[in-house]
Amino acid sequence: MGTEMLTTQKQVRSAFWQGMPSVWSKYRNKRQNDWPCDLRMEWCDFVEMMRREGNISESLAETVTG
Repeated sequence: MGTEMLTTQKQVRSAFWQGMPSVWSKYRNKRQNDWPCDLRMEWCDFVEMMRREGNISESLAETVTG
């Protein structure tokens, strides 16, 4: 992941799934709330890390985890 600012939900989700192609293929057609708990936690941790590092805005972090 570079240092560019991500500005869309699609960009954030794409960045999250980049390192997990087999997991992505299993859950790509499911809604976020249908993911297993550990995957949802990993998603929230990823989004929080991206927000803290300044790669996404506070409002985008809230949108993608809401």
